[in-house]
Amino acid sequence: MNDLNLEEVAFCGLYCGLCASRRRIPQQAASLRETLRKEGYDQGYFDIPGLAEVFAAFWKGLNCLADSPCPGCRSGGGNPNCAVRACAHEHAVTICPMCADYSCQRLEMLRHYPLLLPDGYRLQRIGLERWVSEQEARAAAGFAYADIRFSD
Repeated sequence: MNDLNLEEVAFCGLYCGLCASRRRIPQQAASLRETLRKEGYDQGYFDIPGLAEVFAAFWKGLNCLADSPCPGCRSGGGNPNCAVRACAHEHAVTICPMCADYSCQRLEMLRHYPLLLPDGYRLQRIGLERWVSEQEARAAAGFAYADIRFSD
């Protein structure tokens, strides 16, 4: 596990590579930006009344989405006051499923991710390296948590 890159592994047990804001949204934003550039709209969009006034802000937002995906919680992304991240540091665990107290009440805030706990238990059974490989296979197949995330 010494060579395993944990950049895509969130402290809570979610896999960042399956987050739409980390992969799918930036890819789709870049695709839309390229389409707009090919059509000449990178200079502005004036065909629809009222759009000219907001297009600069839209273009800036589109570039932000395309060029600045969430860096992940290990690199400063996410909620800076995340109780789960603080707890993982306090318990000196790499990822919550490795904690003796897994699954604790702190993970309740992530209840809208139905795979969180089953994936955590699977990680416990098969180990982090194999689990990361499985998550990458999911990502390569195009899966994202948003595909099955529950709304509140």
